[in-house]
Amino acid sequence: QQQQQRRMFTAALLALVFLLAAVSTTEAGKKEKPEKKAKKSDCGEWQWSVCVPTNGDCGLGTREGTRTGAECKQTTKTQKCKIPCNWKKQFGAECKYQFQAWGECDLNTALKTRTGNLKRALHNADCQKTVTISKPCGKLTKPKPQGKFHLLRAA
Repeated sequence: QQQQQRRMFTAALLALVFLLAAVSTTEAGKKEKPEKKAKKSDCGEWQWSVCVPTNGDCGLGTREGTRTGAECKQTTKTQKCKIPCNWKKQFGAECKYQFQAWGECDLNTALKTRTGNLKRALHNADCQKTVTISKPCGKLTKPKPQGKFHLLRAA
């Protein structure tokens, strides 16, 4: 029975040694991670081009990324991207604006305008905070001509 107790004690001691070895290996692994991050700090932030659609002016496309750093393994890469087809392209295909209602018609210019505030920017796009758009007022209500022209038109 004493020999069996020694075996149990030896087995428990070996289990404890293995457990301590596993913990110290795990701790060593954790200590290595900040060193890897220190190496990555040499690399600059990714700078991305605008999304270029594969076909047409919206839909699936690609954009190019570049970064600087002497120790960087990768300094350029291509990434898939998507340009929504319902966004106003004149302000940048990656910029989404929330527009106010159209203003009154300016009779001097025959244009009406409205302002849009930036709602969302895709892929860290550089978008204006506010934009203004104008469009023709459409048919202006003019007084109907009087006389023969009016009578002929009505007939």
